[in-house]
Amino acid sequence: MRAAVRSMSISTPDVLELVEAFQPVPYAWAVASLEQTIDLLRSSPVPFDRVNYDPGHVTASAVVLSPDGRQVVLVYHDRLERWLQPGGHVEPGDASLIATAQREVLEETGLPVSDHPDPPLVAVDVHEIPETRREPAHLHHDLMFHFRIAELGAPVDDLRWVWCPIADLPRFSVDGALLRGIARALQSPTPLD
Repeated sequence: MRAAVRSMSISTPDVLELVEAFQPVPYAWAVASLEQTIDLLRSSPVPFDRVNYDPGHVTASAVVLSPDGRQVVLVYHDRLERWLQPGGHVEPGDASLIATAQREVLEETGLPVSDHPDPPLVAVDVHEIPETRREPAHLHHDLMFHFRIAELGAPVDDLRWVWCPIADLPRFSVDGALLRGIARALQSPTPLD
């Protein structure tokens, strides 16, 4: 078993304040995700630690929209065999969950997402990650932030990502949490990078 990696630079009280202020869509599953994430942040001494499997850990992701808001970045996740928004685990050097989301966008797409002082939180989603040889099944408590970039970057051959027209999202079978995050991102003004 791997040693626990604590991310001491992210303030749990600040993240808790952000999540408690978030207004989910008024459906039981969205409210349940929000409540589960609040419970994790209140009860776990290491809510951002990727080896905190019970009850899981906080992750960060990004809805990255094109300048005109007509396209969104999708990344193909090999292990889960589906298209998702860029995102992932908190690493020890991440100063905030926003920094985690920005780093993940850059790592997974090569697109730089510049520093916004306060990109909007557009979704809180708790979902199960299946068991692997190295990890038990566990929950990701994902906080999804909205970024809009000024210039479209082109996918590089070795990266598995695309600019997906919003109208084509059903063809990529994206999940409901991402659809809700995109819908909220389209309604929130964010300055261009």
